[in-house]
Amino acid sequence: MTLLLLCRCKPGMSQSNPVHTDTLKGHIMSSLMTNASAMTALQTLRNTSANLAETQNRISTGYRVAGAEDNAAYWSIATTMRSDNMALSAVEDSLGLGAATVDVMYTAMDSTVDVMNEIKAKLVAARTPGVDRGKIQSDINELQNQLKSTAESAVFNGENWLSSDVTTVTSKEIVSSFTRVGGAVSVLTTTVDITATQLYDTTGGGTGILDRALTNGNVVDTIDISALTDSAADLTTLEGMISDVDEALGLITDSATLLGSTKKRVDLQKDFVSALIDSIDRGVGQLVDADMNKESTRLQALQTQQQLGIQALSIANQGSQNILSLFR
Repeated sequence: MTLLLLCRCKPGMSQSNPVHTDTLKGHIMSSLMTNASAMTALQTLRNTSANLAETQNRISTGYRVAGAEDNAAYWSIATTMRSDNMALSAVEDSLGLGAATVDVMYTAMDSTVDVMNEIKAKLVAARTPGVDRGKIQSDINELQNQLKSTAESAVFNGENWLSSDVTTVTSKEIVSSFTRVGGAVSVLTTTVDITATQLYDTTGGGTGILDRALTNGNVVDTIDISALTDSAADLTTLEGMISDVDEALGLITDSATLLGSTKKRVDLQKDFVSALIDSIDRGVGQLVDADMNKESTRLQALQTQQQLGIQALSIANQGSQNILSLFR
């Protein structure tokens, strides 16, 4: 069987010089059913549009990793650290409350030191023979009332560490930190021994610094020199009172030192927690925040690619219209 190849020759081309068969093999077929160029252009445009939508979302939210679908590992880490940061914010608030409580107690204790110095000075003055100890006692009574008032007024958030009951509660705790080690979380606290800061025992048991018997058997809160004379025995008693007031003053000074040290520690911890919160925020930002300079540049490029893709798709779709010219 003989296969006759017919071809349409260009003007000036004779039948004796037909088109080479290799040229026919490389010819791209024009089809109404399948437009390969349009399909390629459409796929490219879809990818560009998807990348553009992703970039626009990053710019609008400010996040490179806004959800687990963007990067599951980074999103998980960031979510956990944000939760821990909220806990640290609560710790910072607790530290502020604790610092305020300690500050109130320290202020009252420091004021007590001044009053105790006054009482000590009055007793020393009463040692002088011939002085009116009754009038000096009047001053001492007012100072004793001031001590009581100061201790009872040292209240913050319902807490009073100077006039207290230490038979059931001997210490107070201030939340100082939140930690996560190996997935296990824990809350750290700073403990304050209020048995060392107790000036008055609210139960009447006489365990406070100012309402208990000291070395010479005197109680600062009830010292009375109005009946003392210049006799050797009374002068010895007066000297014992001076010694006991000085002992109480030393104990109060130690208590003030304890409160001052606690206040300093709480303030340092508060500054540390605040800095730690900022550091964690920066760390989370490194993981999930979008680089706006980079994204804005990428947005410009993708917008240009999208416009070119639309134009390429339009050109590819015109191929079907060109087929009509073959039938005219």
